[in-house]
Parts: sequence; C-alpha cells; structure tokens
Amino acid sequence: MRSIARGDGSGSSGSGDTQAGRGVQDLRIDQSPFPPGSEPASVTWLGHATALLEIDGVRVLTDPVLRGRVGPLVRIAAPVGAGAAGRVDCVALSHLHAYHTDIPTLRELDRSGPLLVPHPAANWFRRAGLRDVEELRAGEEVSVGAVRVIATPAVHDRRRRPLGPAADPVGYVVSGSRRAYFAGDTELFESMAKLGDSLDLALLPVWGWGPDVGEGHLDPDRAAQAAALISPRLAIPIHWGTFALAWAARRTGDPSWPARRFAELVSERASGVEVRVLAPGGRTEF
Repeated sequence: MRSIARGDGSGSSGSGDTQAGRGVQDLRIDQSPFPPGSEPASVTWLGHATALLEIDGVRVLTDPVLRGRVGPLVRIAAPVGAGAAGRVDCVALSHLHAYHTDIPTLRELDRSGPLLVPHPAANWFRRAGLRDVEELRAGEEVSVGAVRVIATPAVHDRRRRPLGPAADPVGYVVSGSRRAYFAGDTELFESMAKLGDSLDLALLPVWGWGPDVGEGHLDPDRAAQAAALISPRLAIPIHWGTFALAWAARRTGDPSWPARRFAELVSERASGVEVRVLAPGGRTEF
C-alpha cells in the first residue's frame, strides 16, 4: 500500500455561482453525543455527494459541487457557494461524472492541501489548472495532517460523458481517532464487508437526481444492505434531494423519500446501526 506524507500548500478563495431552488424542509437534523472521553469529529452534508469531514483538526471535503446548476441539473436544495466549505485541507474525488467532479467549484475552493483523484486522471486535472493533484488506486493512501485518506473500491461507470476522460471510481476511508467511509457512487461489491473495521461513520448514497437510479448506484434497499455489511456505528444517507432536472414535470414528487426509506430499512436489517438523516447543510458530530 502506498503512503505519502503531505504538507500544507497554498490555496485560493472564492465563491461559486448559486441558484435558488426548492429546499428540502421536512427533515429533522439529528444531533447525538459523541463517545464519552473523546473529542468530537463532525460531518456537514452540503448536498448530493458533497460532505465536509472534520477529524482530528483535518478538514476533508468530498466530491464538491456547490453551484446552482450543473448541465441539465439544477439545485433544488438550499443554495450554497464554494465558500460554504471554508478552508479545507484535502479534497477527495470519487469519480469523474460532472455532478461529482465540478471544475468551476474546484477552482474556487480555499484548499491548502492535496486534491485526491482516481487513477489515471491526474493530468486531466492539471491541464484544467488545478494544483497539488494526487491520483490514487483502491488500496492506496495519503497522509494529511493527523489522518490517513485511503482509497477504497467502487463499482461505477468510469467515463466522463460525452467526450471526457475515464478513471477508475473509488470511495474513501478517512482514518484518525474516528474512521469515516465515503462510498462515492457505487453498486454493492463483494469486498465491501471488509471495510467495516470499526467504522464510526458511513456516508452512503441512497438515490440520485431522477425518478429512478441506474446500474452502478445504490437505492434505499441496496444502501441498507451495505449498512448491514459494513456495520458502522452511524450511517448518514447522501446523494438525494439536492439536484433535479430543470424541467419540473420530470422531477420526483417526494425528494426526501429515499432517505426516509433507507432509515426504515436499516432499522429492520441492521438494528445496531444508528441512522441520522440530515437536510442539505446539516451538521452532526460522531
């Protein structure tokens, strides 16, 4: 396994374009106490697959897409901008699809450390003007301050359509005094159970942006199976209720249903796993 110690770099700040949309207002933001005698870690879900993990003083941002529109998709959750994440120490990208890898957002982040990308996409990001890019295969890792960021397998379409590059999708485990798993986009895979070594948190995708999900994605049922396989202390559903097609007639009628259904199924199948459903912008400690 490759391990690369990383130091701080210089970053630039800015704010992204936003577009007001219909927020998801009906979900309670859960807060639960962290384990006695330990310092808290936290996660802020900014929508879709964008989550800010704060563990041992290190701030890791996943799949940042913070604009109001990406191609045909518009943000229906509360609007945010690149400044919503604040200064981050590391950005971890799971795959190259446009609503996970958004070059305008990446250019405007205030980032002090590495941009982790799936192999072999590093040169494509460098040509786009991004600095301090490190590509990882599943099983490889980078040290950022007090934490290790470890790339994990994922099963998903590797192409950036229609004419972009291809790279092998990954997820990530951020490991310090807490261990958090970010699945990215993936189908269930055989070795997923091996990830469940004392995970404190799993960020699991439960839907997408349309009326259904295609191959290479988790729906509430398969995400609940994943929660049962890896048995984290806490699971938070992501990848729902954030983006939709611009044509309102083609949107799902209840964007929060996948998260609620996931919580119901986990309570039936993995009763030892706590589920907290956050609205986009919600924060909780773990």
